[in-house]
Amino acid sequence: MSTLPITFEDVVAAHDRLRGVAHRTPVLTSRTANERTGAQLFFKCENLQRMGAFKFRGAYNAIAQFTPEQKAGGVITFSSGNHAQAIALSANLLGVKSVIVMPYDAPAVKVGATRGYGGEIVFYDRYTEDREALGQRLAAERGLTLIPPYDHAHVMAGQGTAAKELFEEAGELDLLLTPLGGGGLLSGCATAAHALAPACAVIGVEPEAGNDGQRSLQTGKIVHIDTPKTLADGAQTQHLGNLTFEVIRERVSEIVTVSDAELVDTMKFFASRMKIVVEPTGCLAAAAVLHGKVDVRGKRVGVLISGGNVDLLRFAELVQAAG
Repeated sequence: MSTLPITFEDVVAAHDRLRGVAHRTPVLTSRTANERTGAQLFFKCENLQRMGAFKFRGAYNAIAQFTPEQKAGGVITFSSGNHAQAIALSANLLGVKSVIVMPYDAPAVKVGATRGYGGEIVFYDRYTEDREALGQRLAAERGLTLIPPYDHAHVMAGQGTAAKELFEEAGELDLLLTPLGGGGLLSGCATAAHALAPACAVIGVEPEAGNDGQRSLQTGKIVHIDTPKTLADGAQTQHLGNLTFEVIRERVSEIVTVSDAELVDTMKFFASRMKIVVEPTGCLAAAAVLHGKVDVRGKRVGVLISGGNVDLLRFAELVQAAG
């Protein structure tokens, strides 16, 4: 009997709650990417999910399970952007008020979207203030229920539905790569993979500047770091969650890293060859595959594209600077 925080049954239940609410995002292939890597790649496009990222899955699954008292009180979270939008949109759909703690330097497109979904924003300095402490204080003062971005069983189970859909569409896979920040997506997807394709190796990918997950997996304990400076703003976490790490330690084979330059090159590849817009964080897993960080030759490989929320002017600047 598993003692891990979530089971595949939790993922299945989350998928049922999301039916008709979340998009069943497409799985795309690219002959160019296959030729470049010598593998069969299947890209799960969560950049085309509602509010532009996989985060909608976990946020909706969590708020949908609120008690009447919790719904009346409202929800609070802290997030650099995608979870913020996901909570605001999910709360809006479910008739719940939302308060979002966001960093001052969060991308303008994410701040605007969060407000557009009805979220009240409280700003903080990500380099000098503790967002978790601020979120907990506001929750206590206002009677709000805190749903953190990743270290929450209902959030983790919701994120795992992306991998469930990928396996249902692509079939057996040898490898599954997902971006890694706090571990909600990776732990949820690893749970689905363990049940649906036990032989599939699950690999997390994080930015070079923030390899706390890689170090945590190697040492067997959660490593804390300063906020990393990277283009992958969705992966600027300082540590894995206690719950997510339990799953990652048991279900994830390896964690690799990619550079910011490799993320931009991958953004450019997606835009020019596959005609999709992907944010830097969303490119993490694909960058690892396209830049040889994992040996994928001759294998069937699932690649999670986690989001597409990037300011278009910033996108153009980054791609142009890359040449």
